Amino acid sequence: MKVTAERKDFRFSPDSSRVVARFFWNGKERTEKMIDRVLSMGEEQVKLTLEQTLREFASRHRNISKIFHKHFEKIQELIKIKNDLYDSLSDFQKMLIGSYCTMEYSIESAAIFNPSIIKDFDQSYLEEGEMRVILSFRATGEGHISSIVFRRAIIDKNNNLQVMKSGDQIDLAEVTHKRLYDKNRFIKKLTEMNIPKKYSKSIMEDLPDNFEYYSLTTAVAKILNDKAISMERRMALNEMTWLVDSFYDVQFQMDSDLTERVLFPISNSESRGIEDARFVNFTESNGTEKVYATYSAYNGHNTLPKLLSTEDFYTFRVMPLHGEGAQNKNLALFPKKIKGKYAMLARIDGVNNYIMFSDKSTLWNSPMKIQEPQFPWEYTQIGNCGSPIWTKEGWLIITHGVGPMRRYSIGASLLDLEDPTIEIGRLKEPLLTPLEKERDGYVPNVVYSCGAIIHNANLILPYAVSDYSSTYAVISMDELLEALKNY
Repeated sequence: MKVTAERKDFRFSPDSSRVVARFFWNGKERTEKMIDRVLSMGEEQVKLTLEQTLREFASRHRNISKIFHKHFEKIQELIKIKNDLYDSLSDFQKMLIGSYCTMEYSIESAAIFNPSIIKDFDQSYLEEGEMRVILSFRATGEGHISSIVFRRAIIDKNNNLQVMKSGDQIDLAEVTHKRLYDKNRFIKKLTEMNIPKKYSKSIMEDLPDNFEYYSLTTAVAKILNDKAISMERRMALNEMTWLVDSFYDVQFQMDSDLTERVLFPISNSESRGIEDARFVNFTESNGTEKVYATYSAYNGHNTLPKLLSTEDFYTFRVMPLHGEGAQNKNLALFPKKIKGKYAMLARIDGVNNYIMFSDKSTLWNSPMKIQEPQFPWEYTQIGNCGSPIWTKEGWLIITHGVGPMRRYSIGASLLDLEDPTIEIGRLKEPLLTPLEKERDGYVPNVVYSCGAIIHNANLILPYAVSDYSSTYAVISMDELLEALKNY
């Protein structure tokens, strides 16, 4: 039975005008020469150059002078070491030096894709049959560095999406690192990351059971200063630093619109991108609600599954996931506990679907295989397309399958509510395959989603078009569930 999917004539497309002001490091030698040149300028020339810069860029960024000061602080030690004029620097000189250490980065110039959708916390002032939603996207810019961006919208009673206007000034968050780390859990994660114990043992032995961020980074830095250490040991020590950098909180300013907030790679563990965030409205055992998202952090060498949480989309807590099941990509959290335990979908071997249960949202062991590729359109691999969705008939799992010519299609499965290791049904044919007009893009022949939602007895399914842009489809839940139950 082929399920009807109504594709909507709507498109989220990349917008190269959406830029952030990033720190620009031009290397030690070049930066020192730049500092010398600025310090050789007269007071009036400094003011004039700074005023010209502010005139060109102040309207493009919120509080650009604060950004210049922040980026100046990142190189202040270089100035202190190089000359004895640091204490006499004027604010204008500091800001001007900071401006030379700043660059604009277009966060979605290449693509905006792999969307997810959740219900907004705020459902006030809506007409009957409407729902306010938050969409997240994987935005990709120069160098294929991925980040998370947001849009706010209303789905009306006819399942049409009314997208709110996006803000003009894109903000990067302020970062605070977690204060204390559990040594035993940290050592276990080092083992999972295949970091040789012979390189980490001497450092970890000297740390207390609960250690501070700077205790580890300082100890690692001392060893890295020795140019004689082997490349293998240097890589292992760098990866230890990447891991401790993976725990952090971020805070956005209250006067920023949701569309102006971007979760940009911050730690070294995600320096090459934040990939495919799967957001979900989660209901705690006591009835309170928060939002979780799983995503893949990539540093060019390793993929580290991570979990973020928020209760207001201003403050986010970011943590790496631990355990033998916290491997590879494609983790998706269930929206509530099952029999008192968190539940998670995963694809730890890159081919099959697994499920895990845990007392902790960050610790995942004992993965159980629940699905293998079964039909030709998914013979290469099967995985999820976002967190499971509760229905009275079972847990609805939107899946992706990879077939001939590495073509990605979207399907669906139904798992038992009480025991989701049991598959009740699976679509023999996909819900969506790339249409002719959807085949071309950054990665051809791909339709993909990171999360759907039910509204007015319909499945609202946002999906990416060949890793370039995004759109959405609407599917009748009655028709979909009937097809799944007749599996």
